[in-house]
Amino acid sequence: MKLILETTNLEEYLKESSVVNYHHPLIQEKAKQLFHNEQSDIEKVRLAFEFVRDEIAHSWDIQSSRITCKASDVLQFSEGICYAKSNLLAALLRSVDIPTGFCYQRLMIFDSPDKGYALHAFNGVYLASHSCWVRIDARGNKQGVEAEFLIKHEKLAFTIHPELNEKDYPIIFATPHPKTIDVLQKNLHALEMYKHHLPDEL
Repeated sequence: MKLILETTNLEEYLKESSVVNYHHPLIQEKAKQLFHNEQSDIEKVRLAFEFVRDEIAHSWDIQSSRITCKASDVLQFSEGICYAKSNLLAALLRSVDIPTGFCYQRLMIFDSPDKGYALHAFNGVYLASHSCWVRIDARGNKQGVEAEFLIKHEKLAFTIHPELNEKDYPIIFATPHPKTIDVLQKNLHALEMYKHHLPDEL
């Protein structure tokens, strides 16, 4: 897939926001633990990706009712759905000046079209050392889901089935899509939100 940037200004992919709040003390402390100046951008991306993928639980996988949104809250509570986890990964990487954006897929929410669809969020990262963007999905691996950080051949969490009306959006957005933030801020119970209230398209 040919990726499309929302903007060619890389500075837009480095900005802080209320949900990508990388100057928060918790984010700064985790960044100090993960990164040092001698690391390449590849090493930094891999460390951040594997931390968010493996150490931050997906709310549905652990059947938690807690909803997190801000990167600092995702880190504090070590859980969140994909929208929240992508906020945290962006915050960690932007804190060390690695441009990071937001990517989306439209997926069946469970295992058949009649059960509905939902937007799935992950990240796009610019690797200056390779002069390219790559997409990485820190949703969290489990049986049937195995995402990795690869440069030449992306390995995301989910395979798209266009014949079932799933869709892979090619745009790398500079900010989280408003629909994803809105649903996190308006709901009170993560499992009910996940089953019934996630947006189903951009």
